[in-house]
Amino acid sequence: MELLDPKERTECGQVVGKAVIGRELPTPASPIEASWRDFIFAEIWSRPGLDRRTRYLIAIASAAASNGPVDVLDDYIRGALSGSELSQIELREAALHLAVYTGWSRGIELDRAVTRVAQELDLPPCPFAPIRIEPWNPAERIQQGIDEFDAVMGFPGPPPVTPYFEAGIDNFVFGEMWKRAGLDQRSRRWVTLVGVSESCATTPIKTHFYAAMASGNCEPEELQEFVLQYAVHAGWPKASVIQGAVLAMIKNFKAGLAWDA
Repeated sequence: MELLDPKERTECGQVVGKAVIGRELPTPASPIEASWRDFIFAEIWSRPGLDRRTRYLIAIASAAASNGPVDVLDDYIRGALSGSELSQIELREAALHLAVYTGWSRGIELDRAVTRVAQELDLPPCPFAPIRIEPWNPAERIQQGIDEFDAVMGFPGPPPVTPYFEAGIDNFVFGEMWKRAGLDQRSRRWVTLVGVSESCATTPIKTHFYAAMASGNCEPEELQEFVLQYAVHAGWPKASVIQGAVLAMIKNFKAGLAWDA
């Protein structure tokens, strides 16, 4: 077997890393700094299992959700904007979407990071669609949310029997947010998967990973790659829980079984 050259790995990490974060990588001053170049960029971001746009969505959502160093989050956003993988409005929509699944505090962190990097890159403010501009019938809005839940998740939406279901799930999450045009459904799916993974809540994790495949948004192999990309910020122990859920949902999906079979 031919041996791999560590110098070539470092060179690969330098090239990929520069493309990912939109700036030159500094010379590492510690083992963990070297691992960004020689492992995360050279061996994870260079893998063919996910397109670059998807890796950005997972990494940006994970970095924001983990409440880590702001410069790491800023680097991803700079790279995504500079490389035209994500637009400013898509990142703003991702922040709103992340807020639903990890809390508004984390969504604000992402939104503020977008503002910082947009100012750094001298980008003009981008207009955004109002949360809702037209008058609405409350009962119709609830039904729209239930219908959208069915379309996104693949099973009937919850009846509005509690404030959480009525004002939260039916009215806003699926009645408004999932229906917004600023971010496509596949992209919203990746942000959602980070959010439910961070929750460590068994039912949302299983239902959303199953729905990601049933909807046609994600392929089983892509979900396997998701776990590795997610592990960078979540850590391997938390990602191992998600790996188990992904394997179980893929097995059910391929066998034609429901998520809870």
